[in-house]
Amino acid sequence: MFSKFGVTYQPGDIIFCEYEPGNEFYLLQEGRVRVTKIVGDMEKTLDILQPGDIFGEMAILENQPRSATAVAIDKVKVLKFNKENFNLLLQANPQMAVKLLKIFSNRIYDAKRRLMILTLPDVESKVCDVFLMLAENQGISPKTTEPVTFNSTVEEIAHWCGEKENKVKEVLRNFANAGKIQIFEDRIVVKNLYEMYRIVKNKRKKQSNQE
Repeated sequence: MFSKFGVTYQPGDIIFCEYEPGNEFYLLQEGRVRVTKIVGDMEKTLDILQPGDIFGEMAILENQPRSATAVAIDKVKVLKFNKENFNLLLQANPQMAVKLLKIFSNRIYDAKRRLMILTLPDVESKVCDVFLMLAENQGISPKTTEPVTFNSTVEEIAHWCGEKENKVKEVLRNFANAGKIQIFEDRIVVKNLYEMYRIVKNKRKKQSNQE
């Protein structure tokens, strides 16, 4: 398939830019891709894509301009599809069609959920909302008062927050000093997830009242 649909990008190459028209989506074969978005007056990292990930599909599904920018981190190889050859691919391979539709559905939810985190006004509430997102992915109620273990690092939490790692470390350290979490090298234990839920809920309520 690479001989027919393949494209190679060098490190630092812009694959597509936020707000430009989008007519293609991509299946990442090799390398990593950084996805960023302008929030306020700052550029925030939404995701670091790995081989096997699909990106750029929102422009195809919604007929809207690009909602983010994609930049090659390494030498990147992708399969590039437009609407026409994508339709041919789906007709020729129904099993691929079902798989891609499931991926699209999950990606749409993930993108919107991560954007919700970025719209919060401060680092503390963003960190709390990351824990809520991770709990949702595990099927855990945000209102639980039992300890919950997340197999995530401080670096990963900072990535999902779209904030600098040192700022996120400070928030997590304050939570740990207050006895709200325990930080280990490969995991973080939240003692009372419901407390995080209340923090985020109150922040969103204040945001809503200000609008």
